[in-house]
Amino acid sequence: MNDVIHAAQESETFGFTTEVTVRFGDCDPAGIVFYPRYFEMFNNLVEDWCAQGLGMSFRELHLQRGLGLPTVHVETSFVAPSELGDLLRAQLRVQKIGGASVTLRVRLAGPAGEDRVRASLVLA
Repeated sequence: MNDVIHAAQESETFGFTTEVTVRFGDCDPAGIVFYPRYFEMFNNLVEDWCAQGLGMSFRELHLQRGLGLPTVHVETSFVAPSELGDLLRAQLRVQKIGGASVTLRVRLAGPAGEDRVRASLVLA
């Protein structure tokens, strides 16, 4: 798995991208994303990156290989609100690979490409 992550790190700036639709369940009564939902979006992005970008699903990682990939540290900047119905561009890149961890940069951008949320995730 480490070789696959190294290859991803060398070839990407924000190399893994997917789209996220802001759903009713993501929002507070004002119709904007309730901030803890962003952390679920981050985890979904990591899960999609593993499956599509690295070729190893969470099912294979967790259930077949007995490996976990827990988030142990998060730093987040909430730049602008996202609203019900927005289509966000979720982007991920490998920033650093440690002995037993990987640091990922995450960006969620609005329909016009403007930052909504930026984060650094450390997975171990």
